[in-house]
Amino acid sequence: MTGIGLVCPLGIGREAVWAAAREGRSGAGPITRFDASGHGARIACEVKDFEPLDFIDRRAARRMDRSSQFAVAAGRMALDDAGLTVGDDPERIGAVISTGNGGNETYEEQHRIFLERGPDRVSPVAVPTIIANMAAGQVSIQLGLQGPLSCVLTACASSLHAIGEAADVIRRGAAEVMLAGGSEAAVSPFALGMLDASRAMSHRNDDPEGASRPFDRDRDGFVLGEAGAVLVLERMDLAVARGADILCELAGYGATSDAHHITEPEPNGREQARAMRIAIERGGIDPDTVDHVNAHATSTSVGDIAEVRGIIAALGADRARRVAVSATKSMHGHCVGGTGALEAALTALAIRDRTVPGTINLRHLDPDCEGVDHVTATREQHVRAALCSGFGFGGHNAVLAMTEVNG
Repeated sequence: MTGIGLVCPLGIGREAVWAAAREGRSGAGPITRFDASGHGARIACEVKDFEPLDFIDRRAARRMDRSSQFAVAAGRMALDDAGLTVGDDPERIGAVISTGNGGNETYEEQHRIFLERGPDRVSPVAVPTIIANMAAGQVSIQLGLQGPLSCVLTACASSLHAIGEAADVIRRGAAEVMLAGGSEAAVSPFALGMLDASRAMSHRNDDPEGASRPFDRDRDGFVLGEAGAVLVLERMDLAVARGADILCELAGYGATSDAHHITEPEPNGREQARAMRIAIERGGIDPDTVDHVNAHATSTSVGDIAEVRGIIAALGADRARRVAVSATKSMHGHCVGGTGALEAALTALAIRDRTVPGTINLRHLDPDCEGVDHVTATREQHVRAALCSGFGFGGHNAVLAMTEVNG
């Protein structure tokens, strides 16, 4: 991994986001993008001070949903961060950019126009603005990438699957460099209403910054976020040859399915654990060198417990007690299809800088979440290997195993 581009509630750009994560800042607040007074959940982790025209020309930006704008901005920053240019050989660079829902804001706007003004008033570019693969398409178009291009939709696991699949594209020789990640801009009236109807969101409206509290006994659900996060992956020999600043090595990738329930994880975390073990084994990693887990932990009652059980099952009880576990969703919220890539970026930076950000708002540990080393404040720590996990509705499990680069 040689480049990171981020647009998220903690800031814009790698350095701003990483500084906020280390400081334990929350990106949550009252919703400002629309009048949420009629909603049960009226708080979110919104992206602030984002100007699309800093990254995209005006005409192109007008034909993109906010989610695609996030993806293009993150992709451009990731290439710049990696010190890469597309150059004369665009076929060597591809992308896998994922999402959970696609163009939420545009869909809602165009559906409202359809209902109020009739079908002949719907925008002629509604479809290519809304469809879920268009963030990937726009990244390719705007950056000139002509290598393999795809989009993986697995709900909240989408962008971790994207990174794992992109790495496999490189390993099988179909590309030398891949941009990988995801984006989501679901802070919109209908999307918020749908998610809240699932009974999984926090209603701690009077305390936005303290609402996302993974593993805490008083947690009451997740806080919705939005983000675009793109990573640059490239063949190790090429990165070394050009003197790239290598952040970490993406060593392994594991994917499994619960086959259990449409929204709830299997309570004992068995398939989550298997995904972790697959990632570790494929990466050739000694489990005793796994020093950190960036947990999916969304602050739901069932999900957080299942994940802790999965970590213990994957690593063994003795090792799990010494593994630094943190949930950065406590700061940036649940960014749905963009969340896994954002967390993978923070995991890479934890490895690179030997610094593990903490889970803020974890004040009273749920006894059912005991058994791992919960990090509640930023900690300096040597991280030899780390896991980053993402679990989506429908039972989708994705885990990345990342390691420090030696030599």
